[in-house]
Amino acid sequence: MSAATITDEPSLTNKQLRILQYLRQNTPGQTYFKSRLIAEELDMSPKEVGSNMIAIAENDLDIAVEKWGYSSSTTWKVTSS
Repeated sequence: MSAATITDEPSLTNKQLRILQYLRQNTPGQTYFKSRLIAEELDMSPKEVGSNMIAIAENDLDIAVEKWGYSSSTTWKVTSS
């Protein structure tokens, strides 16, 4: 995995970059995250995380993001390459 910095992704917003940095630091291969837990860590709302995760998922990055489940908060399957 590359040691990409937060400024390596100029097409992403600041919130998306913060989420991406969090995912890179906390994804050892494949992990599942709930929007509300990421939101708590980054001082955002779960809705903010969810809408920004979609943008991250649509970009060609070193992190693959897939919407996985919906119980009590959206769950995201995150895989680092």
